[in-house]
Amino acid sequence: MNQPPLRLYVDSLYTSPYAMSVFVTLREKGLAFDLVTMDLEAAQNQTADFAQLSVTQRVPTLVEGDFALSESSAITEYLDQVYPETSVYPADPKQRARARQVQAWLRSDLLPIRQERSTLVVFYGQKMPPLSAHAQAAARRLISAAQALLAGDPSYLFGEWCIADLDLAVMLNRLILNGDSVPAELVDYAQRQWSRPSVQEWLNQPRPAL
Repeated sequence: MNQPPLRLYVDSLYTSPYAMSVFVTLREKGLAFDLVTMDLEAAQNQTADFAQLSVTQRVPTLVEGDFALSESSAITEYLDQVYPETSVYPADPKQRARARQVQAWLRSDLLPIRQERSTLVVFYGQKMPPLSAHAQAAARRLISAAQALLAGDPSYLFGEWCIADLDLAVMLNRLILNGDSVPAELVDYAQRQWSRPSVQEWLNQPRPAL
């Protein structure tokens, strides 16, 4: 099958965990694509041209021929359906649903962690002050859920790697890379996801100085 040209729009600082998720999905699938960076500080995503392309005016946005799609989990699910040769979701329907549950939870909950441990910690090595009481409570919930999800197999969520493993590792690394207390088995888990070549490629993108 001839692959239509793919273009992925991401933030110019490469700090969006959602853009990272799509980038890694494309790399894991071995799909060729052009990478376009957008300066969100300069509101490049608010231009009329990009608004015509992306209805949500957000990154990541994937363009495939004349089809454009935003929102990372929608993009990764679409790519898994259209390019199924290498899947980034579990094959079992129940495990696949669980993976989507993990992704949805990480995107919609744990706001105090995301507020107090921005991805500048993850991708720029910035250090943040101690967590507030609300963020500590969110961190305890994250750690408890991660331990429950990984019980019996600390390597991957569902027996072998899937894209939800990356998303969980990013959230854990918001704490780990700031020096916050995280159980050793979860540190090992996050480091395992970080070592994948597709992830390393994102981490090694040239980032402008802040």
